[in-house]
Amino acid sequence: MLSRTVLLPVRHSARLAAAFAVSGALLLTGTATAGAVPFDLPSGSSGTGAPTTVDTPRLPSIDNFRDLAGSGSGYQAAFGLRVQPGVFYRSNALTTDGADAAVLDTLGISAVYDLRTDGEVAAAPDRVPAGAAYIRHPLLSGNLSSTANLKTPAAARAFMQDINRSFVTDPQLRAELGAMFTEFAHTEGPQLFHCTAGKDRAGWTAAMLLSLVGVDRETVYTDYLLSNEYSGDRIRATLAAAADARGPEAAAIYAPLLGVEREFLEAGFTQLEQDYGTVHNYLVTGLGLSPQTLATLSAKLVA
Repeated sequence: MLSRTVLLPVRHSARLAAAFAVSGALLLTGTATAGAVPFDLPSGSSGTGAPTTVDTPRLPSIDNFRDLAGSGSGYQAAFGLRVQPGVFYRSNALTTDGADAAVLDTLGISAVYDLRTDGEVAAAPDRVPAGAAYIRHPLLSGNLSSTANLKTPAAARAFMQDINRSFVTDPQLRAELGAMFTEFAHTEGPQLFHCTAGKDRAGWTAAMLLSLVGVDRETVYTDYLLSNEYSGDRIRATLAAAADARGPEAAAIYAPLLGVEREFLEAGFTQLEQDYGTVHNYLVTGLGLSPQTLATLSAKLVA
């Protein structure tokens, strides 16, 4: 695995204050207890809501490319803060055409984190933006070859729920996520993470980053579901081709694998709360992140 990290101090008091506002209870106690985390909000919490589109340039050749922060001034986080645009981007595989590659080159991306397996990378190598480090953190969630044996849409949905649960239950996946989040915290400049479709492995990563800084759960779900909008044309074209080749019933079985449903991410959150209680307990105990790393990462994320 190629990895380049640059250790950074928090540059000024305003960002340090933001870090302590978001991670203060955790830092002061040195532990992550359910009662000590004021920003791990429940699923039904009200918030400002998520937009249905974001301001990041739309890139046709990588249709699920977008800013983690959402639109405008960014999603509302805890304590009146907002997620900072231009810090983290998420995407599907970086199989960009020339025009879209040129746009990515203007964003100053310092690191690209590829969450795909060796086989996925070999089939569709990234076109890495100029000047960016390329870092692998393979997240193989479940036996992807077993999708050929799915018999019903319900089985496909159960498979997708199991993928999200595995981000909590699989020690190898937790280790990869922990290493990547540590690199997120200590790497300079805008960063981009992606998987193949930009919806499952990238979706879980985005959900954890947004939850870290207190973006309310409903907004996290709405942001997750944006993959259906961003990749909608590709999903519909794939389903139409599958229906022509194998019939509409076969296409219906695999339809849940191509998009996202709220219940997929909910399954991961339910497992997380069952095993760790809160997102912060999961990040500290499950992923092995230090309070200092969480504070540094929080300071990057919010403004």
